[in-house]
Amino acid sequence: MENKPTPYLLFFRNSGPETHAHLSPEERQQLMTRWNEWYDGLAAAGKAIEGVPLELDTRIVSGPGGGRVVDGPFAEAKEAIGGYVLLLVESLDEATAIAQRHPGLPHGLIIEVRRMTDGCHLGVRPRAPRALAAV
Repeated sequence: MENKPTPYLLFFRNSGPETHAHLSPEERQQLMTRWNEWYDGLAAAGKAIEGVPLELDTRIVSGPGGGRVVDGPFAEAKEAIGGYVLLLVESLDEATAIAQRHPGLPHGLIIEVRRMTDGCHLGVRPRAPRALAAV
């Protein structure tokens, strides 16, 4: 039986500038080149659908009616999501293997691997991301 490709998200944590501050400009350039090659190889193979870094500025909305609003960035930089890559792969194991090959891991990058669902426990069915709708 053939597995149907399934969307997974790789969330990048601990990817801010302070994580790479100890690298020389040449080392940063080499890391950026390896990072781009990693992504471009996945995209060429049809595994990476999209990937986007996120700005450091953030805002958290919480509480009843969204009454609590807190601006960041926050001190817990290791926990902040710095970007993501949307994968279309056969399994959690394949998504994990892709994450394990990321060149940023030796420099402190943390990657969370999550499968996207068809809906939520409230019965809300999410729209497919534009990138997946085209696949």
